[in-house]
Amino acid sequence: MKLSFITSISLVFLLSGQSCAQKTQSKNIQHIVDNNSSQRIALLIDAKTWNKLFPNRNNIQGKDSKHQDFYSYQAFIKAATHFPTFLNEGSAENQKRELAAFLANIAQETSGGWNDAPGGYFAWGLYFIEENNKGNGNNYTDPSKTAYPPTDGQAYYGRGPKQLSWNYNYGQFSEAWFGDKNVLLKNPGLLAQDNVLSFASAIWFWMTAQAPKPSCHDVMTGKWKPTEKDIESGRVSGFGTTVNIINGGIECGQGKTLPKTQYRYEYYQYFCKYFGVKPGENITCSNQKPFGT
Repeated sequence: MKLSFITSISLVFLLSGQSCAQKTQSKNIQHIVDNNSSQRIALLIDAKTWNKLFPNRNNIQGKDSKHQDFYSYQAFIKAATHFPTFLNEGSAENQKRELAAFLANIAQETSGGWNDAPGGYFAWGLYFIEENNKGNGNNYTDPSKTAYPPTDGQAYYGRGPKQLSWNYNYGQFSEAWFGDKNVLLKNPGLLAQDNVLSFASAIWFWMTAQAPKPSCHDVMTGKWKPTEKDIESGRVSGFGTTVNIINGGIECGQGKTLPKTQYRYEYYQYFCKYFGVKPGENITCSNQKPFGT
């Protein structure tokens, strides 16, 4: 009788412990897994299509043992399973348009193409893992962001599909993924070593609003409702606003389209055409003021 009672109590504590652990784990993105994501996303883009769209992606032939097919379809899908609403909201048309927008931005961020490149410019997305201009004078550190202080000797230049930059972005993603901001603040190079983590950083940035900016996901799915100030500043729903979110201070609000930004727009139109969806309105940000201004 006593043994049964003790066993029951032990079981309660065990289950309670598991419950607490599950609650703690659920705070970290890496512990959230949607097992249906791979089949669902495959309806939008499968491995064969991925290979066709990114034939020159980094180390696709696997010659570098450290980065064998770094931007593989499998790594993309595995990362996507941790974000259940990614490419999973709105109509089928909206989902295709969001996919086109996401691919356009990561393709341009990592492009190794040029005008006369073999196969054309658009065949060279996902070519670079790390930013070419790694210095910028301050190693992409902003000490004023005291919640995510940079680590001495570390540089937070662009890495991965989104080319995640700056200590505060590394810290926020690290906090969301690991539950510990210091993992990537102390070792930002992990984004150039772990391809699933690398893709996860890009999807995290895409899915996460950072005030006053909405998330790119909400913009492309129509969930974002521009404020009066946004509308006055030309910031309305459409692909152009995702460019503003990602790199607005450099690429937007100049009344003209910069060459690198033109490629970004053309990538979007290219992917929209491939997936058989209209690009929609407001695909540029040349007349949008950057967020925060």
